[in-house]
Amino acid sequence: MSESEENDAERAVDADPQGDPFLRTRFVVPPRPVAFLRRERLVSHLDRALRTPLTMVNGPAGAGKTLLVADWAAARETPVAWLTTDAAGQRPGVFWAYLLQALRASGTPLPAGIGCPADAGRAPPTLLARLAAELSALERPVVVVLDEYDRATDPEIAEQLEFVLHHAGDGLRLVLVTRTEPLLPLHRYRAAGDLTEIRGAELAFTCEEAAALLELHGLRLPEPATRGLVERTRGWAAGLRLCALAARESPDPQTYLKEFEADRTSVADFLLAEVLRQQPAETQDLLLRVSVLDRFRPDLVNALTGRTDAEPILAGLCRANAFVEHLEQDWYRLHPLFGEILRAHLRVRSPGLETELHRRAARWLRGSGSLTETLGHGAAAGDWQFTADALVDDLAIGWLFTGLRSDELGELFSRMAPEAAGPAAELVRAARELSRHEVDRGLGHLRRAEEGLAAELGRTATGTGTGPAAGLGELLPGAPDPTAEWSLSGAEPALAQARLTCALLEALAARLTGAPARAELAASAAETLRDVVPAHLLDRHPELIALLLAHLGSARLWAGRFEDAQTALTGAAGAVAGASTALAREDSLGRLALIDYLNGRLAGAERTARAALTETERYGLPQPAGSGMGRLVLAAVAVERDDLGRAQALLEQATEPHPALRDPVMEAGRAIATARLHLARGDIAAAFTSAERTVQAAVASPWAAGQTALVVSAAHLADGRPETAVKVLQALPDAAPACTVASARAELAAGRPLAAIDLLDRLRPEDRGGPAVTVRALLVRAQAADEAGDRAAARALVALALREARRDGLRRPFAEAGPWIRPFLGAPTSHGPATEAHPRVRPADGPPPPVVEELTGRERDVLSRLALTMSTQEIAADLYLSVNTVKTHLKSAYRKLSVSRRNEAVRRARDLGLL
Repeated sequence: MSESEENDAERAVDADPQGDPFLRTRFVVPPRPVAFLRRERLVSHLDRALRTPLTMVNGPAGAGKTLLVADWAAARETPVAWLTTDAAGQRPGVFWAYLLQALRASGTPLPAGIGCPADAGRAPPTLLARLAAELSALERPVVVVLDEYDRATDPEIAEQLEFVLHHAGDGLRLVLVTRTEPLLPLHRYRAAGDLTEIRGAELAFTCEEAAALLELHGLRLPEPATRGLVERTRGWAAGLRLCALAARESPDPQTYLKEFEADRTSVADFLLAEVLRQQPAETQDLLLRVSVLDRFRPDLVNALTGRTDAEPILAGLCRANAFVEHLEQDWYRLHPLFGEILRAHLRVRSPGLETELHRRAARWLRGSGSLTETLGHGAAAGDWQFTADALVDDLAIGWLFTGLRSDELGELFSRMAPEAAGPAAELVRAARELSRHEVDRGLGHLRRAEEGLAAELGRTATGTGTGPAAGLGELLPGAPDPTAEWSLSGAEPALAQARLTCALLEALAARLTGAPARAELAASAAETLRDVVPAHLLDRHPELIALLLAHLGSARLWAGRFEDAQTALTGAAGAVAGASTALAREDSLGRLALIDYLNGRLAGAERTARAALTETERYGLPQPAGSGMGRLVLAAVAVERDDLGRAQALLEQATEPHPALRDPVMEAGRAIATARLHLARGDIAAAFTSAERTVQAAVASPWAAGQTALVVSAAHLADGRPETAVKVLQALPDAAPACTVASARAELAAGRPLAAIDLLDRLRPEDRGGPAVTVRALLVRAQAADEAGDRAAARALVALALREARRDGLRRPFAEAGPWIRPFLGAPTSHGPATEAHPRVRPADGPPPPVVEELTGRERDVLSRLALTMSTQEIAADLYLSVNTVKTHLKSAYRKLSVSRRNEAVRRARDLGLL
């Protein structure tokens, strides 16, 4: 080992990447209190952690998570690597340095050469790979417990942890103790049976467990009293222990607990007498004032008290365990129950002071850059103009539409007083109304905000123009030149933030009303503000530009400008990953999938739609989340593949889109997908009803009109009215390739084959579309050839259509073709076996050999997807199985079919009529 490597190894043992010594108490399994109750049902559940790679103990604060896992870990014969995660902060390099040290502290053999992160902000991929390799080589798996894992909020840490967990194989058993859903692909582990879960409902004490806990504290209650206490505390572990501790000090514990069941004054009296009144007057005043805060640091406390002695007082309270907890760095918090009691006492002792404290806290926090807490305290103070200004000035209006805070923020501003005035307040009202799809009311507030901003600028809203903006397209790709109406060059930054907020809301309103020109105008306005708005705000809030691009792209999509729409939607889909941009990325991916579908490219549409579905799920957003467009596209694809049951299920799942994304594109897409499903099922009346459903929009959409005409024409054709079908399509002003092909089919059905072929011949090569269009065109030509008596040409064209269909798994065109096609589906051709893309065709060289053993239902599911040329990974995702499970099913199917390759398996299964 070189000298530098020796130094690195020594440093890895003694200090973290920042040069700070490791806090070794973070590697120690926490001790259990004397009156600790071991709950065997939970310990038995935890024992499953030895059989699954990942275990999650998820519950609220005070639920007993840490004590449960600590008790389980201490009882194990082999050591457990324990890490209290808050010591590692939120930086990947420090996190992995601590985790490596936890492994070493547990006795896990790790070579010195494995390395240690040198940078607090990153962990080298090579280090993670070496760690995973070392763990995978262990004879016995090492158990790693990450306590308080919810403090590790950096998505990069989650991705790295998933990498190590995946590649460590059977060498690692990871136990996460957390208050929140970790950013890990839990659905995959859950589907594969590789996840052990203990959640809040299971952590809650039962009546029997509560009675046993009270007995450990020397308390014995009748069963009804115990049940009442459990109902009052909802089985919360910390609440039960506090009640037991308080009751034990009472000369009559049972009476005390009955009083607590009625109200909380007894507990309040105990805490006030035993904690608050034991402190000096200055400390009591400090505790009462900080009770309005969820967390606090000395500087903030000084702002509330008007003194300068907060730091030593807080440190002393923390050391004395006086219900003040140290979080990280110099942040503290009160125990929640203690904080609630202090707030009640503050209102009695100093009426009206609470509002002033919230106002001071809001202003201090705004200066420190803590927006979420600023908004909360501003609202609590009733200072709505300040609160709205803070949201708009920070460019955070997008939080009302997307991310984990949207519901909370919407609820907060729902309390905004009607008398709150100013452009920012009107913008917040507009955003709330638009987020609920109340477009008219939202636009009313938006107009008042714009008038207020114009007044502040000292000019009318139509202003004087400044000409085209430089660098157009860097912020909003594809936006046209800006117009005078939105010009704001040289305006104060705060006004620029408000105007950019206006642009976002204008784009959303334009999208919701199907007004693409208005969306372009809003995009131009946003581009003019690029150099005026502080860059750090745009970096802090990537959701704003992502939403703008999504709205612009959807409006362009409605207008039928597919290439321009793809430019904007791709920009939104490529936004910085995170919970705040998840909704915009899901929305954009769903619409990109729709464009692929409309162009007849089903495989691409399916891939993009599946990607859309994962965007909101991976960040734990409240479900249902997103536009649901991905599911609509998958439903339409399923119809084309004649998987009508799956199409119906997907349509039902897509019934609750986010209100702010329920635009004409979504409504038209749902109507068309539903109509196609009805048509495939032979319900012509329902198909007409769905297809002709009115979609409200400022302008008509060419593709929506074309798709509607396609369904209506096909319905007339299925009902024996080819002439009507021809007229429906002839009424289109500018027919898309799919409509031209449908017109040709209708002309052929009307007895005009030359007209049909002439229509197809007019299609330019670049306009022929994807397989869904090409296959239908080939089948029209094949039918025309068959009717002309050229069976050889018809057979060759059908074979070519089958091969084209195979790439995207198309079945519907063949079902629509009618009885003429049946003789051609089983016939061999010189172009190769035409049977590979159709489910009911057998080769003409004799009966297939018998199956050795019958295939299971799951094996048939896997084979049916194999026939669609799906990869092993795609099959696993579609069936919610692990890749290894899919491989196992394939091997078994190969054995039963006496084949060794994928194509042979599909061909053999079709020969035997299994598909």
